[in-house]
Amino acid sequence: GRLVGVITIDDAMNVLDEEHEEDVLRLAGVGEDSHVSDTALQTARQRLPWLIANLFTASLSAMVISMFENTIAALVTLAALMPIVASTGGIAGTQSLAVAVRGLATRDLNKGNARRVVIRELFAGMLNGLGLALLLFAGGFVLFGDPLLGMVLAGAMIVNQIVAALAGVLIPLLLRRLGLDPALASGTFVTTLTDVMGFFVFLGLASWVLL
Repeated sequence: GRLVGVITIDDAMNVLDEEHEEDVLRLAGVGEDSHVSDTALQTARQRLPWLIANLFTASLSAMVISMFENTIAALVTLAALMPIVASTGGIAGTQSLAVAVRGLATRDLNKGNARRVVIRELFAGMLNGLGLALLLFAGGFVLFGDPLLGMVLAGAMIVNQIVAALAGVLIPLLLRRLGLDPALASGTFVTTLTDVMGFFVFLGLASWVLL
């Protein structure tokens, strides 16, 4: 029944800052032990394992692209447009991922509201995809004079935005359920999925519609 100590708001804010810094570093795949005072060897040792992992996952994207080698050879323009769909999907996935990881860390995202959050991300991805699709359709028509190319870009963007939004929230939830750290492992999976799906849907639609 006696007072033995006090936790002030400053103490709470220090813990909050430390947890936020840890999550940001883990999302970037550099680990919580990274500091600006580290040597080049220490920095490389911390980052190399994740770069190697990314090297293997990136090979999946290369395999997908190789499946459509004849399509790209017939329409060289596709090679210049492929990164648009994939990179935009990657950004959308990272946005959704950041919100999900933060929600898990603060316990705002839990079993009780996970379904609602997933549905929200699904519709957000659809709306973002539709907005970007309109811009890409207009750009494809104006720049290349080909409405079908614009339709392919638009369709691929809608699909990949939905995939990115769902992956950004479902992958952290799955990793948490498996007992893994979502902040540390989610980024690689989300980026790989959006890249692979972006290339596959875009080149698949191009093969179907344009050839």
